[in-house]
Amino acid sequence: MVRGILLTSNLPQLQNLIKRDPSAYKEEFLQQWNHYNSIREIFAINPEEQAHHFGELVTFISQVATCYPKETAQFPTQISTLLLESYNVLSLDTKKTLVQNLVMLRNKSVISSVDLMKTLFPLLPQTPSSNLRVFIRKTILNDIKTANLRTKNHKLNNAVQAMLFGMIERGLGADFVGDKGKTKMPAPTDSRKTSEEAMWAVILAKELWRKGIWRDAKTVAIIAQGCFHPVIKAQSASLHFFLGDEEDDEVDSDEENDGIDVRSVMHKREINKKTAANDRKARRLLKEAKKQRTKVTESSANFSALQLLRDPQTFGEKLYDILHNHDKKFSLDHKILIMQLLSRIMGSHKLCVLGFYTYIVKYLFHKQLRIPSILAGLAQSVHELTPPDALIPVIRKLAQEFVHPGVANEVIAAGINSIREICRRQPWAMEEDLLSDLIEYRKSRDKPVVSASRGLLRLYREVNPSMLKKKERGKEATMSVTGGAQPLPYGHAPDAATDIEGLSLLEDHLKELEMAKDGDEEEDEWNGWDVQEEDSDSDSDSDGWQAVSDDDEDIVISDSEDEAEKKEKEAADAEPRVSTLATTKILTPADFALLNTLKASASGASRPATSKNKRKQTDADDLNATNDFISENDILGPRKKAKADYEERMASIRSGREGRAKFGSAKGKQNKEHPSSTTNREKKRNKPIMMIMGSSAVKSKKTASLRQKQRKLRNHINKAKKS
Repeated sequence: MVRGILLTSNLPQLQNLIKRDPSAYKEEFLQQWNHYNSIREIFAINPEEQAHHFGELVTFISQVATCYPKETAQFPTQISTLLLESYNVLSLDTKKTLVQNLVMLRNKSVISSVDLMKTLFPLLPQTPSSNLRVFIRKTILNDIKTANLRTKNHKLNNAVQAMLFGMIERGLGADFVGDKGKTKMPAPTDSRKTSEEAMWAVILAKELWRKGIWRDAKTVAIIAQGCFHPVIKAQSASLHFFLGDEEDDEVDSDEENDGIDVRSVMHKREINKKTAANDRKARRLLKEAKKQRTKVTESSANFSALQLLRDPQTFGEKLYDILHNHDKKFSLDHKILIMQLLSRIMGSHKLCVLGFYTYIVKYLFHKQLRIPSILAGLAQSVHELTPPDALIPVIRKLAQEFVHPGVANEVIAAGINSIREICRRQPWAMEEDLLSDLIEYRKSRDKPVVSASRGLLRLYREVNPSMLKKKERGKEATMSVTGGAQPLPYGHAPDAATDIEGLSLLEDHLKELEMAKDGDEEEDEWNGWDVQEEDSDSDSDSDGWQAVSDDDEDIVISDSEDEAEKKEKEAADAEPRVSTLATTKILTPADFALLNTLKASASGASRPATSKNKRKQTDADDLNATNDFISENDILGPRKKAKADYEERMASIRSGREGRAKFGSAKGKQNKEHPSSTTNREKKRNKPIMMIMGSSAVKSKKTASLRQKQRKLRNHINKAKKS
């Protein structure tokens, strides 16, 4: 009896004994199990009664659940049901205890990751405590990361992605809640719950993408679905993901950085005691940091999220419908977000959403707020397949509103730069009369305007010099027009598509694999070939030399046949090779992935792998990446620094006076114990050499006699002895 009372009152001791010998203490465990069931029924009716004791029992059973799997088979289900059904009624400590024990059961492999996710995902939007919310979020991310550490866990990924899809889709049927005026109203409880679910689904998907755990089209589809959510907060987070903006979410501040600080490791290694254990630990941390850096580099080399959209045309049309139908509900900043994403999709996928150009015309005024962002989005949406008829009214509107003497020079430069960026992508959208008027601004006195006008002139000298006057074409453009060179009309391609790009590389690779596979079978047939050659050589040697008649004629060796074969080979290489692999084999996604790898390796092997070439290639790739998207600086162009007004000049003067004495320099006066000026000897050191050479002291040294030098030396010795 004493033993039973002791074990009943001391659960940690009983837990320790059960882990050592489960069969010997089974009766004590069953006693605690029955006690747990009775307390659970009472707790379900009144959660505030015996909450602390109930938490201790749950922790005890979670610790020893692996020792009695049959008896505790329903225990994880009971905890999950209690959390899902009574989560809002439970106290914060009870919530934290139940969640931690459920995570412990997952770590002990009592439940699967899918079961844990089914419980934690609904709890995340309902948790008001930031600490518990961060714990649930980190648990979800770390569990998915661990499951996909070595190989992709497709079962878990598909289950979690289905949950995230469901969290977003549950709120898609609600009415749009704007962020401007009367439309900015508090949402009902149900819509608020679905909006929180959608927000957390977007945040988790973005985090998994950022860490490189999920880099597939399903993740992009989840966030793309969030772009159509009726709640502005979830929609804005999804839009920022595709635009690549580093937006700080509310919960991002709660998360700590999991990376290794290399500087901190090296600093500790220098100041700590030099031991072999510390050196091994530092080397291990540096090795892990190098692996993390390599993994981030590999993950960043994947396609961007915009390229993984499944149906870009439908996605763009839905974005335009939201922008057009709910125009009065959105603020200007949110509408510009949608415009920027729509324009980038149109530019990267070469889509035609013609209603976008009629919609954006109403914002093309030089007094419009954030007009540089609107102009950048407009130019970004244009490509070579955009119909010129849809762009001509837009360019006319830009010229009427931005390029006339009644506006400032900065406005004129921005207008001409916008027209230039549009015409760079679709040159046929320009009219000859308007082009000649815009080019005349190169005679302006303002440098940004001159630069913008000259840029437009250089553009049309390259793409379509026939639209320029003869005196404006320049030498090279005039020669090309005289030679009959004409630009391709709209809709015409220089070469017709005859094959998939790089398919010949895949065909050659597959042939090499087949040859390597069949090489072992052919070795036996070729093993005796060298022996036969040796026999034939010995036979020919035994026959001796054969007499050849000499007709006293010079032997002429002709390379005409070799040269002809070489010319035929060069001509064959010059012609584009058409692969027949697409007509003989069904290409799978794995084949296309291999094709992308072969194309990348072929482009990298085209030049020697020196550090200089690598740096040039990287710079070129960065340049291409930055040229894909237009920024506000491309629209505004080079600007002069504005002259500072009186307040700015005085603020600069005051900032320069901080930490400085009121008058004079700190040199020689303030750095001494007793402030004073510099001595004459110190002043002589700083005199210019030409002044010293022209002084009377130096000249007297040059003209001094031997007797004067001896007397001066004797005086110097006597003075030194006295001192």
